[in-house]
Amino acid sequence: MRSTFLPVVLFSLLFLGSCVDGPHEYYYSSPVYIGPGVGLGTIIAVVVSWSRNKSILWAIIHGILGWLYVIYAIIFPKR
Repeated sequence: MRSTFLPVVLFSLLFLGSCVDGPHEYYYSSPVYIGPGVGLGTIIAVVVSWSRNKSILWAIIHGILGWLYVIYAIIFPKR
């Protein structure tokens, strides 16, 4: 029991020490930038468009519109 107590305490102190934020005047943190990419709305719009129209051109156009086309496809189902 005693042999596992010291490593657990040491790990806990190191882990908690890494979670503590230091003084901000000594550290520079760069802002996080998330660039444009393919989102969930784009993927759903392309899949729905392809299943309805079987056209690459329409799938690209609907992928650009994203969630707008997904909502349109839900409101107006294809007959």
